[in-house]
Amino acid sequence: MLPKQEVQLSEPTEQEIRERAHRLWEQAGRPEGREEEFWHAAEQELRNEDKSNTLRTPDTL
Repeated sequence: MLPKQEVQLSEPTEQEIRERAHRLWEQAGRPEGREEEFWHAAEQELRNEDKSNTLRTPDTL
């Protein structure tokens, strides 16, 4: 049996969040006054992506 591989989840960087938030803002038609909404949505998306990219081991399948 192969040793279990562990993956450390890292927090998204400020730059990654900024770029994702900007893309979400543009896709929404560039509305004014909703900066925090797009920032939080970007953070959540990036964290969810990180979780879904974890390596699967035979015991987690």
